[in-house]
Amino acid sequence: MKSLLIRLTHGLSELDVTPQESSTVNDFLTKKFITKKGSLYKFNSKYRAGTLGLIQKGTAYLNLIGELSRDLFIGEGDLMEAKEGDLVIGQRLLGKRGVPSAKIVEIVGRAESYSVAYIIEKEAKKTLVDLKTDFPSGVEITQDALDAYELGDLFKIDNQDGTIMEHLGNIKDPKVDELIVLAQFNKHDAFEQEVLDIATSFQEVDATKYPKRKDLRNLSFCTIDPVTAKDYDDAIYYDDKNTTLYVAIADVSEYVKPFGAIDNEAIYRSFSIYLPHRSIPMLPRQLSETLCSLQPHVDRLAYVFEMKLNLDSLEVVESKVYEAMIHSDRRFNYEEIDAYFEGKLKAKNTQEGEIFAWIKKLRIITDKLKTKRLKVGYDFRSKELEMHIDKDSNISSTTYAEETPSHALIEDCMLLANKQAAAQYTRGIFRIHEPPSQNKLQILYQELAGIGMFVEIKKTTKETISAIQAQAKEMHLEAEVDTLIIRSQMQARYAPLNSGHFGLGFEAYTHFTSPIRRYSDLIVHRLLKAINAGDTEEGSYVLRNIESLSIAISEKEREASTIEIEFQARKFTRWANEHIGEQFMARVSGTDPDLKADLNDEIKGARLILSSTDSVVLFSDVLVNIDKVDIPKAKIYASVVDNNVSI
Repeated sequence: MKSLLIRLTHGLSELDVTPQESSTVNDFLTKKFITKKGSLYKFNSKYRAGTLGLIQKGTAYLNLIGELSRDLFIGEGDLMEAKEGDLVIGQRLLGKRGVPSAKIVEIVGRAESYSVAYIIEKEAKKTLVDLKTDFPSGVEITQDALDAYELGDLFKIDNQDGTIMEHLGNIKDPKVDELIVLAQFNKHDAFEQEVLDIATSFQEVDATKYPKRKDLRNLSFCTIDPVTAKDYDDAIYYDDKNTTLYVAIADVSEYVKPFGAIDNEAIYRSFSIYLPHRSIPMLPRQLSETLCSLQPHVDRLAYVFEMKLNLDSLEVVESKVYEAMIHSDRRFNYEEIDAYFEGKLKAKNTQEGEIFAWIKKLRIITDKLKTKRLKVGYDFRSKELEMHIDKDSNISSTTYAEETPSHALIEDCMLLANKQAAAQYTRGIFRIHEPPSQNKLQILYQELAGIGMFVEIKKTTKETISAIQAQAKEMHLEAEVDTLIIRSQMQARYAPLNSGHFGLGFEAYTHFTSPIRRYSDLIVHRLLKAINAGDTEEGSYVLRNIESLSIAISEKEREASTIEIEFQARKFTRWANEHIGEQFMARVSGTDPDLKADLNDEIKGARLILSSTDSVVLFSDVLVNIDKVDIPKAKIYASVVDNNVSI
């Protein structure tokens, strides 16, 4: 329902109304919530769709969806029977003084379509409550039915009709954590048989069937990825003689056609989800890990940006993008390339020697590109946690990943290609990142003052933040302060029109380089192909619902991120449950409104809710005692034992 409301906000083509949505669209049309002009359905100017915010004293705010507009005030008596979190349609109250306001005219569902409930004992009998709140689940279920299950049994709930969809398992089982985080957003690993049948129907690449593609199989392309990677989106090759960089990207659009069964599932997923022990791919594995993946020693279809560089200005002086055929000579992991840079890895054969020769020259260029980029963009040193899970689905270890020269080389190659892609159009999919608001910057400055950092406001935000980072380096708090700076930023998102990327310092930017795992990149490929072919009809087709699609993809991105973060939190909680009463080192990561710390001991990264009678300073190292855990809500409670320690 939420997706339909977003699309109706921007305009929904009659051709794109699914059979399941047609009755709702006709009902809205009858009630005059929407209008139809030609073949386009759109909300009547009097009506807006949104999510109902916190209700206080019979009033609330309607948080509009699908548009960046002020929330609408819902006054006393205008709420109908709506509850917080309901998806509603509001009628604007025009001509009314004060803040923009509306009254609710229809409740159309719940903003959170799915949730997880579990069985607890309350007043000596079993009851089904929401996992996150312990409020009644809203599901009608008899006491006899409840008694047939165990305490702690978990269920996936459809919030739209208040029914149980699936029994997930029991909260005591560590393996249920994955099912919990996926159920909240109705994510699933398995693909429908129709999708799998199409994915397995494709033949292995036969070069003779693609005579119009540019044949680049003679170039010594290679891929560089994490050691655990199975889906290889990108391969690179650098022609030193002609100062030309080739960035070859898996040509997913050759296999995934618009509005087919695979495409519909890819839109629904929008992103691959990466858990510590496995991935839930956007595309069937027959494509994501095999036919689309740029594996070594086999022919693969690629969409390639060929970019000629001026080594003095470090600018791309000429670029073109085209369909090609490549044959990757080698699959490297980051560790291998770093070992080569350190002189610890030698070429095993002539082929590897050729690759290492151009990689060495390319690194000089990408290092310079990064230096140039950071004069206008930012270099944030936030730490990325890597969690390792054992066969019983418990934590075995955690580490913080660090950027190495091999990561930096690939990153700047991809940034170049993404910038070139964004330069090809004025309306499409852009990756935008607006500057932080002054209010958020003031909060940041206050937090920094609390740790003894003096912030001198410079002429530009860039200069101010760079000065803050310089101070943080002197205080050995680079990563911690960068985390605060990142929190003060707006969230990057997808949008149909360009407004620049503040963090990178780019005037225009998009995502082109990962179509196996991001739907946004697949759309960009389709659009660029239409532009190159001069096919205005296909271009219009791709862009038909681009506003609502941008919003939907941004939301799916947040869902994927939430799933990954919450899964780790659940694993940390189970680990902490085995260590109640034990003491560990931690670093204070937040003091307002609650005191929080991140574990920094044998296990790193677990978020702790602290209680302390002593004054504790942000980013100070403390010794904590794990007091208790709440496994259903994935929370760890600890107390400060000593706030005057050093690591």
